[in-house]
Amino acid sequence: MVIVRLAKSGAKKNPYYFITVADSRKPRDGAFIERLGFFNPSAKGSEERMRFNVERLDHWIAQGAQLSDKVKELAKDARLSPDELQAKLDAKKEKRLRKKEAIKAKKVAELEAQAKEAEEEAKEAPAEEEAPAEENAQTEEAPAEEEVKEAPVEEEAPTDEAPAEEEAPVEEEAPTEESQAEESEEESSDDEKK
Repeated sequence: MVIVRLAKSGAKKNPYYFITVADSRKPRDGAFIERLGFFNPSAKGSEERMRFNVERLDHWIAQGAQLSDKVKELAKDARLSPDELQAKLDAKKEKRLRKKEAIKAKKVAELEAQAKEAEEEAKEAPAEEEAPAEENAQTEEAPAEEEVKEAPVEEEAPTDEAPAEEEAPVEEEAPTEESQAEESEEESSDDEKK
């Protein structure tokens, strides 16, 4: 089957397409029967956006060639006058800009809604925190009073051992290497004697 389709050319992020008539079994960018024109989607300024031989396209359609979707759209554009084509492109660009603005406005509205929710939660949170804080203060004061009551009870009932320990504290020295060596020699000599 013969098909009229786009064959990609150009560079990375700068596509350029040839409008070709080819066998449908051949690769997209492979062998073709005839070139009918080109399409440059990234044309800027005075660059030519599209050149299309509509007469040859009609010939191939009469022979039974099928058109790809994009080639159908480009054929319609090629049949328009330059003024009509420019009006169509401007309308398309305007629609794209309106869509971007609508998306941007939606995002701004969502952010404002989130900010309002955060403010409401912040207002509600301190009110909720104050009530438990008061309850916690009351519960914290009760154990403190109990500790104070228990502490004097212990001081009023001193034992005989407590004053002796307070008057003469025993200080133990940390064992040094020499004292450890002497102890180990004494133990070994005791072992020998037995």
